[in-house]
This record gives sequence, structure tokens and C-alpha cells, in this order.
Amino acid sequence: MPSASARDQCLPLTLYTFVDSILDAWLYNVLGLHPGQLLVRNDDQLFPEFQGQDLSSYGPAQLEHRAVDGATVSSLPAQARNLASNEKSVAILTIGGNDLLRGLIIDRGPGIDAFATALDAFLRDLPIRPVLLGNVYDPTFGDDNLNFTGVTPTLARENHRRVNAAIAELANRYGALVDLHAHFLNGDPTWCTHIIEPSLRGTSEVRRCFLPRLLAIMDGLG
Repeated sequence: MPSASARDQCLPLTLYTFVDSILDAWLYNVLGLHPGQLLVRNDDQLFPEFQGQDLSSYGPAQLEHRAVDGATVSSLPAQARNLASNEKSVAILTIGGNDLLRGLIIDRGPGIDAFATALDAFLRDLPIRPVLLGNVYDPTFGDDNLNFTGVTPTLARENHRRVNAAIAELANRYGALVDLHAHFLNGDPTWCTHIIEPSLRGTSEVRRCFLPRLLAIMDGLG
């Protein structure tokens, strides 16, 4: 009979995805792809740059996709329902964009603090470690002329910064931050579609941001 450690090595790493359309991007490209799929197994014909750079190339891996387009922090308890985790699992999570668009972008009171408290409670109770948290990218790529919110850029950017600061603080507590915001500032409008959603290129760029940390985790399990 194989030892427990040998059995553990045969178990696949389960990648869980949580929250919003940044990870549930399949509706926004004609191929129906989202970052979790590409992280587990790259499409080598479409993205030859990433050939051999996916979780399946490093060992057994599977995807548990729970992110839902349009989700906010209040959606998290439902996404974690009936969660059956194992020791070989990691979670990736993108959050905050829809919360900003649904009110936090004009917050002048406790709204962002309440967002952070709800996210903290979810992460504290989530039976998966580590958790990689992606922050909110800027679909205007830093250009105030592309402001689509109807909110003054000064207030919108300050509340965007506050939400990302809250995410960063919790990422340091529960896992690690994946800085989508910094990466997308080096991009261009082809990375987005429907104004704010990741295009096919953007979906791959989200994958690019999470990939190094996930491969490092995979190496550690080996």
C-alpha cells in the first residue's frame, strides 16, 4: 500500500476561482476562455508563449471554477457553499470592481470599511490556503479622458486606491497580492472589451499575473 505522502503526490492540485468577471471572463471572448482554464492548461496554439507554463505541465491539476460574472463581496458566501477542499488546493480571487461600480466609487463614509470587513470574514473562514487576491485594474489605463463612471476622476481614483489598499492588506494576511492594477497600467485598450471586461488578450494577461505565484506553489508541492 502506498504511503500517505506518495498518495498526496498523486492527488491533483485543485485551483479554485472566486468572485467576478475578471476570472469568469468566458462571456467576453469568442472562444469562451477564462483565466482559470489557461492557468490549469494553456492553449498552446493560441498562446505559444505559455507552452509548458501551466499547472498541468508541473503536475496533476484540476479547476473548480466558482467565480461568477457580476459578483460582489456579498456573493462570496454563496460561492463557497458546499466547498469540499483538500490539502492540495489554492484559491485565486478577484474582487472589488463591481463593488466600486455599485456604489463604493462615490463612498465618503464607511462603505469601503464594510467591504473590507466582509471580505476579511470570508477569507478567515475559507478552508483553502493559500489565497491569491487580485486587485482592481484600471480600464482607463490611467487616462482621465477615458473616464466612463460619471464620477469626478479625483474621487473615483481615490476610492479605487482605497479598495485596492484594503485588498492588499488582506492579501498579506491570508496569502499574497497579485497586482493586476500595476500590470494593466502597462497595457492598452485592446486588453478590455465592453469597457471594463477582460478581452481575450486581457484574459491571458490576468493569467500572466497569477501564473508565477501558482507555479511556485506547484514547485513547493513537488
